[in-house]
Amino acid sequence: MKQALADALAQRGYDKLTPVQEEVSNPELDGSDLLVSAQTGSGKTVGFGLALAPTLLGESESFSSANSPLALIIAPTRELAMQVKRELTWLYAKTGAVVASCVGGMDMRDERRALSRGAHIVVATPGRLRDHIMRKSIKLSDVKGVVLDEADEMLDLGFREDLEFILAESPDTRRTLMFSATVPRGIANLAKSYQKDAVRVTTVAEKSQHSDIEYQLMNVGPRDTENAIINVLRYFEAPNALVFANTRAMVNRLTTRLSNRGFSVVPLSGELSQNERTHALQAMRDGRARVCVATDVAARGIDLPNLDLVVHAELPSNHEALLHRSGRTGRAGRKGVSVLIVPPSVRRKAQRILQSAKVVATVSDAPSAEAVMERDEARMIEDPSWGETTTDRETGTVSKLLETFNPEQIATAFLRLYRSSHTAPEELSAVGNDTKAPPRAFGPSVWFSITGGRAKGAEPRRYLPMLCKAGDVTREDIGAIRIQDTESFVEIRKASVGGFLKALGGKSELEPGAIIKQLDKPPSIANSPRPKFAPKTHEGKPKRTKPTHSAAPIDWNDAPEPRRKKPKPTGKPGGSKPSHAKSSRKPEHSRPEGVVETYKKKPATGSKPAGKPGRSKNTTPVGKANSKKNKARRAAAAAGKGGNAAPKRRNT
Repeated sequence: MKQALADALAQRGYDKLTPVQEEVSNPELDGSDLLVSAQTGSGKTVGFGLALAPTLLGESESFSSANSPLALIIAPTRELAMQVKRELTWLYAKTGAVVASCVGGMDMRDERRALSRGAHIVVATPGRLRDHIMRKSIKLSDVKGVVLDEADEMLDLGFREDLEFILAESPDTRRTLMFSATVPRGIANLAKSYQKDAVRVTTVAEKSQHSDIEYQLMNVGPRDTENAIINVLRYFEAPNALVFANTRAMVNRLTTRLSNRGFSVVPLSGELSQNERTHALQAMRDGRARVCVATDVAARGIDLPNLDLVVHAELPSNHEALLHRSGRTGRAGRKGVSVLIVPPSVRRKAQRILQSAKVVATVSDAPSAEAVMERDEARMIEDPSWGETTTDRETGTVSKLLETFNPEQIATAFLRLYRSSHTAPEELSAVGNDTKAPPRAFGPSVWFSITGGRAKGAEPRRYLPMLCKAGDVTREDIGAIRIQDTESFVEIRKASVGGFLKALGGKSELEPGAIIKQLDKPPSIANSPRPKFAPKTHEGKPKRTKPTHSAAPIDWNDAPEPRRKKPKPTGKPGGSKPSHAKSSRKPEHSRPEGVVETYKKKPATGSKPAGKPGRSKNTTPVGKANSKKNKARRAAAAAGKGGNAAPKRRNT
């Protein structure tokens, strides 16, 4: 390891390296391409920083003046790219390295100026880096190493073409390092195409996923998801908590709900600008906000120092997303909790995802309001302030309180002030099971008969409200309702019969035609099926039957002559339009062969002389004769009304 990097690690407080950092910084792997699979939070950023140092620095301990970049670090999201830039900046600070970034959402002109000034390491997102390459604002001729961080996520986000373009533009002599939480088939194919004899590095921590994270599956009622999230945040009271949702709309909804309940919360989704997202993460880091509601893509790769709680308000789509979400906590040896909020509709999906992720979760109900209050009291009593001595500035106030109030009053006031400074928990409904509970026994009952059965259209849904209203009982007091052909039977709980008869007031008629009568013993109810109604028949009308066809061949010589349709008259010259109906008749049926009828209009006074034969405008087709006559009539009528008005002529 380079001494400059060792000093930076010691100054940062690194006593020992993580397993993945030790593996990739092994001197035996210097110059080799690496395919590293390690869980999130295992120190991959520092790991590939240590692995690249021999390739970039060679035998020296510091860089020369910056020119074209020597290393490319490609990350899927802006937040992860900026985080990688911060990590590499302090790691390579003593080597004089210049680290630049090229990420979407930032001013491209500033990035071009930074690249023109020179940089040793460039951290970028795939799309923005490809834009710079196509605009010739970055040169890759001197690149010695390329790192693909979270390579599986970049393929899931559709960056495969961009990655292939960038790797194709890079020198063939480069060293390529791929870091991924999982190694699916797409990553393996990409490694075969763009790596040379890559060494597969698998850490021991990968075999036991997230050993520093405690998974808890909390069952909630169908409508208690948001209330359960509030109680979970109150129960743990983590310094920083991350709540995951699947859509931007859900992020906005939860942010508003938590803000209204007094939580210091910030959203993090793709619809926010880069500046807004940076401010949100900075608010979490400096303590101005304690809860961040985010989507998967927006929170990919973010590292918050005091993030002890991850809440899955909505389940992820697969187990890889679950591991990436949960990997935001339990980082660098810290303990964390990952809570899955599971309503009844998605319990099987939650179990399937946990099984695929090879993690074991503790199953319980979401914390109730009483559990949250008990946890608050425990935190209050365990607060280290009880063991601190009274300062000189506090002595006067403390003495005044002891003189004015007794200890019980002081303790009561302190407890109320403590509770008022915290958000009140929510009351949760009982959690139901996926399977229906077996029906409970109805108990002793009394049977009643009602006149009118199936023949008069009686139905249970009609009798139930009628009995409840007339007898002042609930539907739980009414048992079986059996509809027969001519009468119906109703079962009423024995304990409710007295009130039922009292509410009837001696009346035996529930409604006109429905007379109720108490029976001495249960009726004998026939279990015969409902009669099937016979299809309607038309009396007096013979049933139409399909004609039967003989199988013998037909002699077409004996067949009658087909009936021909009488042709329509063509009309007089200048009359109505000829028929344009389609017909299979030949032309000789309506007109002798060789005879052509033409209808000539008499030349009007002052009209133009006739043109060539066959093309004269005076020769009007039959279909246009009426239209020209009508125009002439309208022109004459206009002349009669308004004087000697000449007919209008069309402009040609």
